[in-house]
Amino acid sequence: MKILQRYFLSQIIKSVAFILVAFLGLFAFFDLISELSSVGRGGYQLHHVFIYILLGFPGYIYELMPFAVLIGTIYAMALFASNSEFTIMRVSSLSTRDACWMLAKVGLVFLLFTFLVGEVLTPYTSRIASDFRNNLIGRNLSDKFRTGMWSKDTIREKGREGAVTGSRFMNIKTMRPDGTIEQIKLYEFDQNLELARTLTAVKGHYLGNHEWELNGVVETQIKSASQSKNKRFPDSAPALVTQKHDSVRLISDVTPDILSVISVDANKMSAYELAVYNRHLVENKQDATSYQIAFWKKIIYPFSVFVMMALALPFAYLHFRSGGVSLKIFTGIMIGVAFILINNLFSHIGLLNTWPPFLTAVIPSLLFLLSAVFALWWVERH
Repeated sequence: MKILQRYFLSQIIKSVAFILVAFLGLFAFFDLISELSSVGRGGYQLHHVFIYILLGFPGYIYELMPFAVLIGTIYAMALFASNSEFTIMRVSSLSTRDACWMLAKVGLVFLLFTFLVGEVLTPYTSRIASDFRNNLIGRNLSDKFRTGMWSKDTIREKGREGAVTGSRFMNIKTMRPDGTIEQIKLYEFDQNLELARTLTAVKGHYLGNHEWELNGVVETQIKSASQSKNKRFPDSAPALVTQKHDSVRLISDVTPDILSVISVDANKMSAYELAVYNRHLVENKQDATSYQIAFWKKIIYPFSVFVMMALALPFAYLHFRSGGVSLKIFTGIMIGVAFILINNLFSHIGLLNTWPPFLTAVIPSLLFLLSAVFALWWVERH
């Protein structure tokens, strides 16, 4: 059985690797065509395009892995069937349960590989690719936002600790790839939702430990009706008090990582980054549903390789009724495309109908797993 397990492993890995390389080449060609229009902007040249495309490969590997596992496993199973190898295996006491168990062991290898690529490589390389391209072209992370980047923060008595005393809205016109922010506007509200203070700054640098240094600051304190009742300002105080500062230290839960998340596709983020950003949104009473769905999809997506392998196993039983390996591969491509479409469709439907994020992420995989079980039951009895 160990020899048979190694044979399954080697044949399926070879097939999956071949399919994956083929699709990577196809996507690389599409990216090359898309990026040619940007060649010549700033310092962005043709050889930079190839580097940018290579940096995008981990993201494509993560997205294509279940699809490649499906097609590669179908190809291997179809070859076993066409050469009567699978029939010989079954005659030699290989049960359907044994075949499923061997495929599960192979699937575990693909699951771990997919998880590592999606959790470690993809977030790192996608950020490098974005910074690399933006630096050469001369774009900033905030250029895609017409009014700049907006973020909400909570004000507490002692920096990040103590009772909540209000909320803060941060608007950043420009964010450089190195994390420097420019043209900053802060609007601070008290617990009565009345504007208490505004700050504008020319530039800001992150010092670490949730602390920013803002330069060229103009601070305006605003006397509201509630503040007058609480005697925070004497009756003779003006409604507005404006001061200028060379620099101001600001304690905030908003960090460069949080800001970069705003401009990054959620699919290119790690589960850890999504969890941190979800917590930030929940703490600031903002809608986090889309990022919660993205988080659960990130957790569940690697397990879809098991579903794809289960869908591929029935093709090994179709050696008499099949129309050849090519027909099986075409069928597998259609199944893979359907899985991708339904997976994305459920994300949008779940968001619109406020379904639980976990169910929204897991339902497509469960539907296809049930289809695989039914297909396996049918081919065994016909």
